[in-house]
Amino acid sequence: MSSPQQHSESARALLGVGRDLTGRLLFLGTGTSTGVPLVGCRCETCTSGDPRDVRTRTSVLLGLPDGHLLIDTTPDLRGQLLRERIGRIDAVLYTHDHVDHVYGLDDLRPLCFATGRSIPLHCEERVESRIRKAFDYAFVAGPPLGGGVPKVTFERISTTPFDLLGATVVPLRLRHGVFDVLGFRVGNVAYCTDTNAIPDESWPLLGGLDVLVLDCLRPTRHPTHFSLDEAIAVAARVAARRTLLVHMAHDIRHADIAARLPPGVELAVDGLEVPLT
Repeated sequence: MSSPQQHSESARALLGVGRDLTGRLLFLGTGTSTGVPLVGCRCETCTSGDPRDVRTRTSVLLGLPDGHLLIDTTPDLRGQLLRERIGRIDAVLYTHDHVDHVYGLDDLRPLCFATGRSIPLHCEERVESRIRKAFDYAFVAGPPLGGGVPKVTFERISTTPFDLLGATVVPLRLRHGVFDVLGFRVGNVAYCTDTNAIPDESWPLLGGLDVLVLDCLRPTRHPTHFSLDEAIAVAARVAARRTLLVHMAHDIRHADIAARLPPGVELAVDGLEVPLT
């Protein structure tokens, strides 16, 4: 069994090969809660040879002036960070508490080992409650269990703008079926996943965008996500210079749907990088 010192050395080695993403937005994942391909499915998208049809669970990383900001910890987080050679996470921001956006939290452990510091988790009360229940072993008193626990602290957020890692984060209230969730604006980039309704008070916060990242589950309507036509209508109203669609299910085959999109609207893909402005 490896010692804590060996764990720390391995984590530092990971940091040594990590990329600096300052000034860029990286799409770690663009898929829905099941990912694409869907386990056990033999549809045209799930058996596609097009790498653009492989989608891990939706998450992004922002390279801000003072560090790397991760939005959501998906169950695919370990693979996403290794694939993109990310060796540092300085803070995490949460949109909501659903499993596909929270349950990769434990994959932050080696990054905590490397620095010896806690990673701040910025979230609403509902998300903190979910994390404390799902990862209760990380918050019990006494010696750490097994290979250690993720060292995290909680920072409560609301819809009030706040400063983080050298940038101003503007939370955006969104509706996700019956749930209240958050999107975020940083500079002229807005991130709005897992939503099927934008409240009146949030529309003015989406003006003058260079990049809008927007939920788009499938071509047909859904009770908690924007459909393709709904997402296109939102993109037209926001009028960002570029709209990138995420949280896509296997109902969306990249080659087919990309050809139908209006100018300025694109399907995001895992690993895509765009400038932060």
